[in-house]
Amino acid sequence: MRVRLTEIALFLACLPLAALATDGVQIDTPVGGWRKGSDEGAHFMQEVNYPASSVNSAADQANTARIAGQIKSTPKDANKPARLIVNGISMPLKVQEDGSFDRPFVFPSGSNSVEVRNVDGTAKHRVQFYNRGSGETAAKLRVVLSWDSDNTDLDLHVVTPDGGHIWYGDRSAANGGALDVDVTTGYGPEMFASPTPLAGEYLVYVNYFGGGSSSDEEGAETPAQALTTAQVTVISQEGTANEKQESFIVPMRATGELTLVKRFSYP
Repeated sequence: MRVRLTEIALFLACLPLAALATDGVQIDTPVGGWRKGSDEGAHFMQEVNYPASSVNSAADQANTARIAGQIKSTPKDANKPARLIVNGISMPLKVQEDGSFDRPFVFPSGSNSVEVRNVDGTAKHRVQFYNRGSGETAAKLRVVLSWDSDNTDLDLHVVTPDGGHIWYGDRSAANGGALDVDVTTGYGPEMFASPTPLAGEYLVYVNYFGGGSSSDEEGAETPAQALTTAQVTVISQEGTANEKQESFIVPMRATGELTLVKRFSYP
């Protein structure tokens, strides 16, 4: 079997990153180089126990369908997220008290990159890998919602061409689309994905469900951020030569606000 020179170059470039922790940011999975995925334990949608404060992988999640590691470097700020950048899409990453993170992500075939940065961006770690012959059914369409304030609940709503409505109250549809988790306490991300998207028109909405307040150790409340800025990224035909990404910044000012962010056709 012939192997393209570009694939060999990619493999050699990625190999040293497989188990490297850079400046206190450690990525355990994915690892660099070539790899073959597995559909065993590759869950996209997780169970939610209210309030859902972060997006976490199921206990039996396959390593080829997760992003996991730890941020060991300082500074650390429990009220600010780290950053996760997957194939050019930047989103907040809420970490546990010990600096660990673990979230599901089913990657498309071909070249992929994952970068994690600490809170102030002074430390980061990037991994590149080639997903070859993956056993998971990767998404061909993704919609990713994140926002810039803690203790705030924004919700992603997607209406599919057949009239299906995917939202936190009904997170999966017969057409194959699903919402991964309902994040109720800030930052997100919430992600809609479909491995077999229907052809036709899609509608993407963001709902400002509520803005809470946080309490310090003495019980004093800190008001929620007055203006929340949402970012919605639409990735169509993911993993193909015709892949397209579009990002939209949406100011959300009041509880109850429902905004139509994007109307688009697939493919």
